[in-house]
Amino acid sequence: MPSIARPSVLGEPLDPLPRQFAAFMRPLLPGLLNEIRTEVTRAYPVYGRLLNGPDGHAIRQGVEQALTAFVDRVADPGTSSELRDDLLRRFGRVEAYEGRDLEVLQGAYRLGARIALRRAKTLGRQHSLSPALVLAFADALFAYVEELEAVTREGYTEVRERAASEVSALRRQLLHLLLAASPLPRTTVSELCASAAWELPRTCFLVALRPPVPEHIQAGLDRDVLADFDIPQPHLLVPGEPTPERLRMLGTALSGTRAAVGLTVPVAQAADSVRWARRVLQLVDDGVVPDAPLVRCEDHLTTLWLLSDPALVDHLAARELAPLDGLTAKRRDRLVETLRVHVSTRAPAEQVGEMLGVHAQTVRYRLRTLDAHLGDRLADPDHRFALEVALRSRHLRRRDGARDRADVPRPGQ
Repeated sequence: MPSIARPSVLGEPLDPLPRQFAAFMRPLLPGLLNEIRTEVTRAYPVYGRLLNGPDGHAIRQGVEQALTAFVDRVADPGTSSELRDDLLRRFGRVEAYEGRDLEVLQGAYRLGARIALRRAKTLGRQHSLSPALVLAFADALFAYVEELEAVTREGYTEVRERAASEVSALRRQLLHLLLAASPLPRTTVSELCASAAWELPRTCFLVALRPPVPEHIQAGLDRDVLADFDIPQPHLLVPGEPTPERLRMLGTALSGTRAAVGLTVPVAQAADSVRWARRVLQLVDDGVVPDAPLVRCEDHLTTLWLLSDPALVDHLAARELAPLDGLTAKRRDRLVETLRVHVSTRAPAEQVGEMLGVHAQTVRYRLRTLDAHLGDRLADPDHRFALEVALRSRHLRRRDGARDRADVPRPGQ
């Protein structure tokens, strides 16, 4: 900056202040420094505490250097501001460590500038300085304050970005540990939550994502959502319930990405929620569950249960349908499909026939045949329930045209 003047973006720059103006200002610096310190600590009590703390010397030195650098710049526009900038960046770092927004410090800077301007007006009257010169001083002073704010912001941003990166890493670690097979001691979890600046909720739900995950997603998530996108099966942990507000947030943030919302569970059971969500994503891929921008496990609980262990259901089906093993494959398939609709709907033969596209009399004949082979099983509540479970699972797995694993090999095949 060759001279202290208003940047051109705010209008045509004014001529630099006369160098001799520095001679008027320099004797006023000690008194001005004390006045600014008093007024700022009165308006912003937090800085009174800091001035008496371990950073007090650096703060006083920084304020003094900021005032001195302004006068030095007037006397010699080429004066280096390296020392001033180092101290201002430290100001910014202190504000970030203290957890304040920069607006507080910016307010203190501007208050100091108003006090300096008040002194300049008094100086102008004492030395009969022209109003144009005092105006040029005011313009240069507030341009200088903008410069101070910009340099301070560098230190502030440095700490905030580093802290954000560290917190992000801690939160990913916390998410990983919450999903680990072995639960952590409660004190360990509490310590991790404190380090990650994250409040441990009572309940949560997980969201499974289909990779790759676009970079823009993180920016659209609520701040308390834990996320890990850099793994083969990316996922989110959302505290609390899937309220309409949460679902709207997810719908917007995850736009264009296939995702499944797990069930709400206590935090200790978070691994179950993500396991169910991933299973639903797989069922979407298999064509069993209809695709949607945001699929909810809550809407597919029966399907999840029926398809939770296909091999076990296959054995159940083989046991319950064993009396039909002696029939031909074609006849057996027709009877099994008729039985599925019958036990699932409890509908009369006419309605079952409409569903299957056959005559009601054909349905009655098939039901008599089934009764002849499965009579005792159909009459028993436990066997009837087992049959319905096996047949519903069989039907679900047929939706995508895949091999019907419920049709297990029969004796002689």
